[in-house]
Amino acid sequence: MLVGIDIIENPRFARALQRHPRLVERVFTARERRYCASRPNPVQHYAARFAAKEAVGKALGTGVRCWREIEIGSGGRPEVRITGRMKREAERLDADALAVSLSHGEQVSVAVAVAASADRPR
Repeated sequence: MLVGIDIIENPRFARALQRHPRLVERVFTARERRYCASRPNPVQHYAARFAAKEAVGKALGTGVRCWREIEIGSGGRPEVRITGRMKREAERLDADALAVSLSHGEQVSVAVAVAASADRPR
């Protein structure tokens, strides 16, 4: 089992979004953008997903090579979808089961990612 964690300061992330308007398009998939934009405080949701992508990269030991190759789905329990190089790296590590947990408040957003083999007991 591989674990990654990341924390983001929401006010700092909000400033980054203001300074770099294209950041949202470079980092988040269309599905993520639709979800975050539909929420009362989009910055918290963007920051939590950014932290989740970082946590996934840390769990896989690669960092994030292409932001949109990691998608954090919304709903009851957040889902991780990976494609491209990130998916190949996960396959190389035999990490075919990915899970994330997100949390956010006024000041910070945090995410934990766990990568494991579906064939091995957890």
